[in-house]
Amino acid sequence: MQTNFSPTQLAHAETAEAEGIIRKCVHCGFCTATCPTYVTLGNELDSPRGRIYLIKEMLENDRPADAKTALHVDRCLSCLACTTTCPSGVDYMHLIDHARVHVERTYRRPAMVRLQRALLAWSMTSANRFRLSMRLAALGRPFAGILKKLPALKAFGAMLELAPVTLPAKSRFAEPGAFPAKGPRRKRIAMLTGCVQPAIDPDINEAAIELLTNLGVEVVLPKGEGCCGSLRHHMGHEGPAHDAARRTIDAWIAEIDGQGLDAIVITASGCGTTIKDYGHMFRHDPAYAEKAKRVSALARDVTEFLDTLDLPEQPSRGLIVAYHASCSLQHGQKVTIQPKALLRRAGFAVREPAEGHLCCGSAGTYNMLQSDIADQLKARKVRNLKALKPDVIAAGNLGCITQIGSAADIPVVHTVELMNWAFGGKKPARLK
Repeated sequence: MQTNFSPTQLAHAETAEAEGIIRKCVHCGFCTATCPTYVTLGNELDSPRGRIYLIKEMLENDRPADAKTALHVDRCLSCLACTTTCPSGVDYMHLIDHARVHVERTYRRPAMVRLQRALLAWSMTSANRFRLSMRLAALGRPFAGILKKLPALKAFGAMLELAPVTLPAKSRFAEPGAFPAKGPRRKRIAMLTGCVQPAIDPDINEAAIELLTNLGVEVVLPKGEGCCGSLRHHMGHEGPAHDAARRTIDAWIAEIDGQGLDAIVITASGCGTTIKDYGHMFRHDPAYAEKAKRVSALARDVTEFLDTLDLPEQPSRGLIVAYHASCSLQHGQKVTIQPKALLRRAGFAVREPAEGHLCCGSAGTYNMLQSDIADQLKARKVRNLKALKPDVIAAGNLGCITQIGSAADIPVVHTVELMNWAFGGKKPARLK
């Protein structure tokens, strides 16, 4: 794609990077076939190619974002299916990230939208704040349907609909600490505790820790680790996102330089995609560039790490598992083979749904801020999963589990919960 940036504009590293990404786009349109918003809405501006045009025009003219640009940028799920499809290697992820920062800095959204985004950023980046928010949400849950009918309050209604009716008790796996390997220690890893996941579904981290320690892996939850910064990063909140990431980088570097780590294991693939990108995020930060690269180099999805342990094949369990590939795992991290291979090795019959490349509509805060599109994508995803007639649905990201579970009458669990059960651990609660 031809660009017309001035030498002065290209003197800025971020603009120069954006210009290089835009120039790689050859207008082929392959991305439109796999973009969930284009497939759903049929609007060229809701395709990656259309958004690239909008971003190019905005950046070339050094102008603030307007309502039209913000609308179509906000509708992007960051599912990255387009990067998997693109034959030209367009780095759409970093371009849309840059656009979101520019929109956030230069466009003033309506007051109610600003309030919604601020509430989500505050509540979903801390396990303690999230638990408090969910207790308050229980009071408003009966009014969710009414709020969703009011355009200005629709996002609040979507938030209340997705809020769990009850929260499990606080888990010991949500606090800093070390869990020794059972038997001879094979490896030592740090595991991301997470923000929302320990509050909504502590069984995921519990299953991961039980499985890993049974396999001879020492697991540490480092003191000082907090939010990875992913959620605010995708909202364009660059400063707060980077501040959160720095705190977590420092916590992990202390472990790396202390007793050492073989890996940093993540059970939430949305967080994993961002953590693996820390090296890029902090490439211009002299204090953190090297530390961020070291952390990114050690980051592994839990299924990636399990795949290195050469697990023995287990007998058939007679259960059909519909495997939902979360976008952040299959498109963001390019982890596609390991989860399915592990489940088959664990004795499960694995089936894959039609349109597996399409997003379920969760995408961090998307199913609350863009609930109409998210609901259409959810219905499409659930329909394809149910067509497999599975006994259980497995996914590698809490957002997907929550989104699909809100509409499917089939148990939805994390892949690691099934793996733990197959190798002698606790049976997933949703299967009992």
